[in-house]
Amino acid sequence: MVSSSSNQAKPSSDLTLREIPGSYGVPFFGPIKDRYDYFYNQGKDEFFRTKIQKYNSTVFRTNMPPGPFISSDSKVVAVLDSKSFTILFDNSKVEKKDILDGTYMPNLNFFGGYRPCAFLDTAETDHHALKSLFLSFLASSHKKFIPYLRTSLAEMFEIMENEIASDKTSDFNANSDNMAFEFVFKLVTGVSPSETKIEAKGPSTVDTWLALQLAPLGTAGLKFVPNYIDDIIHTVRLPFFVIKSGYKKLYNAIYDSSASLLDEAEKSGIKREEACHNLVFLAGFNAFGGMKVLFPSLIKWVGSGGESLHKRLAEEIRSVVKEGDVTFSALEKMTLVKSVVYEALRIEPPVPFQYAKAREDLVIESHDSKFEIKKGETIFGYQPFATKDPKVFENPDEFIADRFVGDGEKLLKYVYWSNARETDSPTADNKQCPAKDLVVLCSRMMLVELFLRYDTFTAEIGQLALGTSIKITSFTKAT
Repeated sequence: MVSSSSNQAKPSSDLTLREIPGSYGVPFFGPIKDRYDYFYNQGKDEFFRTKIQKYNSTVFRTNMPPGPFISSDSKVVAVLDSKSFTILFDNSKVEKKDILDGTYMPNLNFFGGYRPCAFLDTAETDHHALKSLFLSFLASSHKKFIPYLRTSLAEMFEIMENEIASDKTSDFNANSDNMAFEFVFKLVTGVSPSETKIEAKGPSTVDTWLALQLAPLGTAGLKFVPNYIDDIIHTVRLPFFVIKSGYKKLYNAIYDSSASLLDEAEKSGIKREEACHNLVFLAGFNAFGGMKVLFPSLIKWVGSGGESLHKRLAEEIRSVVKEGDVTFSALEKMTLVKSVVYEALRIEPPVPFQYAKAREDLVIESHDSKFEIKKGETIFGYQPFATKDPKVFENPDEFIADRFVGDGEKLLKYVYWSNARETDSPTADNKQCPAKDLVVLCSRMMLVELFLRYDTFTAEIGQLALGTSIKITSFTKAT
């Protein structure tokens, strides 16, 4: 439901230029204090919420982790409403060089000594070449998406059924990770990981590789570990050598099985080795890493809708599929399925943080004020606040399955999970996720396969250091 006119922002001409509120505190100690508030004393959401209330502004200055000694400069300008957040998408005004992970850059050993496309700015020549390669690959693989997904999802649900029959419960996260890795690896290489030397170790290898890079942005999540011990991962970089041999096996498996794609890269002027390290990043970080967070989140929110939502989804999916097979055109007819996926991406985006640096002095706008940002300042967006902006979405903290049905589709331009508006499309010259449409398709297919097989399901929901924990306790087979 679209917000009422009384909630709309003031016209730009009516906005007052305001100095950006907030403080970075005492050098060295200020970033550490903010880090402890962010991770331990308050938690992410309360950290930002408290500052919004304190400064009466959704735009303010603060420090972002990790801070000392990993980050040399933790100062950011936070933009936490739907309107100001969009400055992060304007590549003419902001730069995205080496800022994917925020105020620090992982050691290049994690990427074979190369800077992956995700760390390149749009003004860099290699960005256009690499992103073009990705987009071309995805376009040429279009016909494989649904068959590969259906096969992988069918195997996953059969395994989970057997686990529930024998153990009364099934770990959705583990099975979803295995399914996602199988699908992504086969899509990139044309072969199953079991046919390579990586065998069944793919998900655990990528998990370790991701954890070592991203440790400064999270906590270990261990209840009985004192904060000052946990905080070590925010002060000392974890070494690459822990995963060196595993990464080499993953790299070799992709290199040996992706000859045609690597040939295309060389024709485009990209070094074969650089292209392969980028494929590892695309498959492991962008695709698998995103699915690892997104799929459990999707199942959590669908599970929260209970049997009534499950019934509506099953009826829509089965009535459409009854007319034929599961096709792209059939999926487009499933308006509730589409809305549920978009709502899951809105309420809990898989990548909550976005960063950029101002290319020039610029003025940004929130709903209430204008603010001047100086050239070179780091801009930080916490997406869960931007996509739960009460001036855009009614009942923003509530999961509303049909929010984007009918007139609700007008709100899709305020869904930002892909590093752009949902209504935009990735190109070689922007920073939008190249696999944006594939991610949405995978999520829809997850629901389609689920409710073609089952009328409903029950689950136990928990929290992990990264995302949601799902234990499926029952499936009720389709009647």
